[in-house]
Amino acid sequence: MNVFGFHYRLERKAIGLVLAIIGVASIGGIVEIAPLFTIHQTVEEAPDMRVYTPLELAGRNIYIREGCYACHSQMIRTLRDEVERYGPYSLAVESKYDHPMLWGSKRTGPDLARLGGKYSDEWHVAHLNNPRDVVPQSVMPAYGWLGRTDLQAADLGAHLKAMRAVGVPYTDDMIANAATDAYGQAAPDTPFAEGVTKRYGEATNVRVFDGAPGRLTEMDALVAYLQILGRLTAAAQKPLAAAKE
Repeated sequence: MNVFGFHYRLERKAIGLVLAIIGVASIGGIVEIAPLFTIHQTVEEAPDMRVYTPLELAGRNIYIREGCYACHSQMIRTLRDEVERYGPYSLAVESKYDHPMLWGSKRTGPDLARLGGKYSDEWHVAHLNNPRDVVPQSVMPAYGWLGRTDLQAADLGAHLKAMRAVGVPYTDDMIANAATDAYGQAAPDTPFAEGVTKRYGEATNVRVFDGAPGRLTEMDALVAYLQILGRLTAAAQKPLAAAKE
């Protein structure tokens, strides 16, 4: 009763009650905000970190648009069973240029943080066209229309510019050539392909992702994105290498 009595007395003093609420709410705010002041000490260095190409960024937008993040996470925890199944645990720096981040916690399907390079482009196209053709027990819906839908690349420069506004280091040259670079990444036999490797590096995947040359589709974009997951930097491999030494 003493506790209730104290509360009743506090309710009669509006200013005191407001101050108490502010004090309690501030505790939660401090817990969330304080770590941000030392974030530069907790995020790993990754000198080899590269940005998404326009085609990969377009694929990421499609991935978000279709709600893929609702069934697939992109963060491997430090638990042994996760590392053994999916690969090296995820590092904060790997999401450095992800806006929004897609860590997730729901796994109707497997985690995709280390998916890049695990399967061929042909496998991904077959899987997206009809998942049960390659994974009989899959409950994933089919996305066959992506291969029949042309990618709208005209506004990719604006997308890159928006990403630069939140810290992604896209250059003016990258922004100006976003549409042609998106086409060039999926058209290796054209002069546009040279511009992609020049701006984004020789290690950039440049090939016909959907198996249908001469046409840039949403399937090209999504497969290009899936093939770069976990490969923007090799930082996650270093902890394992250090442990073995």
